[in-house]
Amino acid sequence: MDTFNAIVQVLDSTIRLSVPLLLACLAGLYSERAGIFDIGLEGKMLVGAFAGASAAAVFHSAMIGLGTAVLISVAFALVHGFASITHRGNQIVSGVAINFIAAGSTIILGQAWFSQGGRTPALQPGERFEAITWPGADAIKDVPVIGPIYAELISGHSILVYFAFAMVPFTWWVLFRTRFGLRMRAVGENPAAVDTAGISVAWLRYRALICTGILTGVAGAYLSMVQNGGFVKDMTAGKGYIALAALIFAKWKPVNAMFACLLFGFLDAAAIRLQGSPLPVIGKVPVQFMQALPYVLTVILLAGFIGKAIPPRAGGVPYVKER
Repeated sequence: MDTFNAIVQVLDSTIRLSVPLLLACLAGLYSERAGIFDIGLEGKMLVGAFAGASAAAVFHSAMIGLGTAVLISVAFALVHGFASITHRGNQIVSGVAINFIAAGSTIILGQAWFSQGGRTPALQPGERFEAITWPGADAIKDVPVIGPIYAELISGHSILVYFAFAMVPFTWWVLFRTRFGLRMRAVGENPAAVDTAGISVAWLRYRALICTGILTGVAGAYLSMVQNGGFVKDMTAGKGYIALAALIFAKWKPVNAMFACLLFGFLDAAAIRLQGSPLPVIGKVPVQFMQALPYVLTVILLAGFIGKAIPPRAGGVPYVKER
């Protein structure tokens, strides 16, 4: 039973750790399906985390913090669109610039506003999203097998966790069952054909980036208002880049993206669980190796185990309207 409880705890950690990856991965799915390569996911998550924690601490409201996180992330997404869509700039360069601006501005503003070395004040109850206990979870938590699964894996998460997983079928429906999704996929494959049909390529791509901004804002808010209870320097810790790797691993499909993010979340959870624990034959593994394990396995998976991943044909290429 102890082994089963340990497995449940690891799976519970997997769900919690995969949420920001999943939201960022779905965010990148919208932009890349529309032909915008978005390496700036990391920066949008970071400014969302800072804005959310700052607004929640000042206004003492988790919902105001979430709304602020989304607004700031959407603003950064529109800046990316202005550079790469309106002015047809290099999408990778503008994405990297957003990451640098986010990393520097969050520290400077955090120090100027709160004087805590770039941190925000610790969020109190009401300023962060609390776990939701489902009906009957406390009553059956001691029941073998069913109790821990229901009380820990299904119940006991914040509303943002359920939102993240609900976005998977919703994104699938948007992409493959709506006119907007059809046009967005078309503009990522052949923008000239979409333009010929009288549909604005630029406006479609801007709308895709707005979706990206919304989801990265929620991802950032999750990091600072659920997982950590406040903002700290560089708290995204490369999650935006891992989300991009998961997106490639998933071959730009929402359901596959969920499983890819759960895999990377599991690797992260297992690394945390195994730190300092001796393994059979190998013995005690250095902490640094366990922390690097998710990134190492990401490279291995992308290098040889997923087959050929073919991105949208117009991805990363600015559209120039033919005259």
